[in-house]
Amino acid sequence: MKSRHLVAFSLGIAAFALVPTLATAVEGTTRLFPAISSEAARLSIHGAADLEAMAPLIRDFQEMAPDIAIEYSDYVTNDLHQKASAACEQNTPLGDLWLSSSLDQLVSLANNGCASAYNSSETAQVPKWANWRDEVFGFTFEPAVFVYNMRYVPAGDVPRTRAELADLLRRRLDYYERRVGTYDIRTSGVGYLLAFSDARQATATYGRLLESMSRADVKVSCCTGSILQEIASGRLYLAYNMIGSYSYAAAKANPDLKVVIPRDYTLILSRGVLIPKTSQRPDLARRFLDYLLSKRGQDVARRKAFFFAEKGDIPEGVDGPPTLGELSFVQPIRIGPALLAAQDEAQRRRFIDDWSHSMLSQPASSP
Repeated sequence: MKSRHLVAFSLGIAAFALVPTLATAVEGTTRLFPAISSEAARLSIHGAADLEAMAPLIRDFQEMAPDIAIEYSDYVTNDLHQKASAACEQNTPLGDLWLSSSLDQLVSLANNGCASAYNSSETAQVPKWANWRDEVFGFTFEPAVFVYNMRYVPAGDVPRTRAELADLLRRRLDYYERRVGTYDIRTSGVGYLLAFSDARQATATYGRLLESMSRADVKVSCCTGSILQEIASGRLYLAYNMIGSYSYAAAKANPDLKVVIPRDYTLILSRGVLIPKTSQRPDLARRFLDYLLSKRGQDVARRKAFFFAEKGDIPEGVDGPPTLGELSFVQPIRIGPALLAAQDEAQRRRFIDDWSHSMLSQPASSP
């Protein structure tokens, strides 16, 4: 029964507290950005970051390095992690640079000896919470947000905290049933990381929200893009824990979509990057990494790619405070050894099993 599953899940998360277009990426889909002038070298990037978000950064880097061609291979997070783990174990090349929003997976790879350390004047400027052992660096500042379609969610219904979202789904279950979306943490690495972080941040509140979403028969998906497309079409009305950069890009393209920064607490992802030990062109990887961390790269990321930044105003039209960097309710997910707990296989399996029982196993009509 749901109550029994919810109790089990609440106990599980209490234990953890103690110890794309927006299309789905196809594994290994690769695009070549030809050198602006005669090609002298080629950099290979394997990333779980939508091509549309990375393209402005790649093109701007090539303005500075016109003789470098760049191959960008786009993955979903779990697929990249599996490929990278296998390449590391077999000591075979898989590109020169790895990018992912699943920070726990990158930290796990680095902990397993898959990364090359790098120091420069640019890496020295990275905040301590976004730099682990000079091997994994965060280069973005992206909030996890609520997204809704204003055609279907009245102004009085718009939630701004998790408690308000849980109350809304209880109060108007008949209206929002099967109209709410979130990540399927069984298939989404970033979805799993956000759920894991939620569970550690606010056990009671998150458990109550899960129960409400279960009653509303929440629809789950691997990828931000597919959920945002469902909201744009009106098949879903709102979504929970979406990546802010992709959500804002969708809202810019469709004025019916609105983005809300939660006010109880806001998880911040810093999309991570590492240089694999098997890189064939570590010199080019270091140049691109320095560019991502540079003032120029950060400015392009804020204006054209990922839209949010630790310093500066939030994007126009986002429902939230004027800035994010100094607010007490902003909770960056620290890149560091604490994330290894998220990748412990036994704990990960238990967490996903408990989440699945709480969210997916019970019909919405059950008492």
